[in-house]
Amino acid sequence: MVNQEYYNLGTAPSVIRQLFAYGLEQAAKVGADKVYDYSLGNPSIPAPKKVNESIKKIVDEMDSIKLHGYSMAAGFDTARAAVAKDLANRFGLDVKASELFFTCGAAPALISIIKALIVDSDTEIMAIAPFFPEYRPFVNANGGKLVVVPADTKAFQIHLDEVEKRITKHTQAIIVNSPNNPSGVVYTEETLKGLAALLERKSAEYGHPIYIIADEPYRELVYGGVKVPFIPCLYKNTIVCYSYSKSLSLPGERIGYVLVPGSCTDSQAVYAAVAGAARSCGHVCAPSLWQKVIARCAHLRPDLVSYDRNRQALYQGLTAMGYKMAKPDGAFYLFIQAPGGDANKFSDLAKRENLLLVPGDGFGCPGYFRICYCVSYDMIQRSLPVFEKLIKQFQ
Repeated sequence: MVNQEYYNLGTAPSVIRQLFAYGLEQAAKVGADKVYDYSLGNPSIPAPKKVNESIKKIVDEMDSIKLHGYSMAAGFDTARAAVAKDLANRFGLDVKASELFFTCGAAPALISIIKALIVDSDTEIMAIAPFFPEYRPFVNANGGKLVVVPADTKAFQIHLDEVEKRITKHTQAIIVNSPNNPSGVVYTEETLKGLAALLERKSAEYGHPIYIIADEPYRELVYGGVKVPFIPCLYKNTIVCYSYSKSLSLPGERIGYVLVPGSCTDSQAVYAAVAGAARSCGHVCAPSLWQKVIARCAHLRPDLVSYDRNRQALYQGLTAMGYKMAKPDGAFYLFIQAPGGDANKFSDLAKRENLLLVPGDGFGCPGYFRICYCVSYDMIQRSLPVFEKLIKQFQ
């Protein structure tokens, strides 16, 4: 016998992975230049030069036993101190190394926070549509209930009135992902201050803190001088989840962290619960080599020139054709209203042209589709006539 819930989760099809696999099959049949795969958010810019230099230096100069040995459960002091210093310098917040817990990427960080905050079977965690689809199993598999706030399909900010309608005495947290996957929108300081005021009022009403879980793997991916507000500066009961997968182009290395600021209500208890949750999942002692790399590279930022070029080419090209979307200021996604209103049908239609687009249903926002522009500029240029051919069928 096996656990039926996990069996169902393990056998459930992933639209993104299916499209990616289909793209590989078609590339083998018709040639890669005739396949336009926008399905997978895999960074397409190289890691900063210093990352590779640091790896070589560490491996060449450090004793192998020390290099590959375990760290403390929460991570090496040097790595935690480097991140704390970088955050303090950037955001003017008094961040301490002891408030950081290194994890094997953003997913274990999120799971550890969610597990730490689910206190009983009535616990509710809120997510704002559109949202990363894995929030649902992360919450549900740990005994909580995911409460979805409908999308603001005009600007893809946060419908504060819809948030308020759904807050109950069982609400423990709301996940805020900015820059957002899949919309690419950055939540404004005005929006986040409004959310903070609402949560402060509701926390007082129900007699317990309602936390923001700030899911920030795309924090550094912003364009045109846009600033991403650091939510702990706006709302004290914020727990941060971060990953270097996107900012340093290290998705396969699985390195990230949880930050529980000292300003949080019951911060020491929350931190201990996060540590215990990570322990229960076996996600302690993040990879030693990568912690040592982060200790040297926490201050680095990505070179976004190619992403921005792609963003501009697609946004300008597609809107000129008649596609409708909110302008993305961050991440590497566009979230586009499907011509005809049915994103699944439009995705199937596009698939016949080897144009691979992800329907928005899994993101909690039917009628839209996501494209990832972490691809080659050449592929974008080759795909634009296909986009134009498709939308003309609806004009």
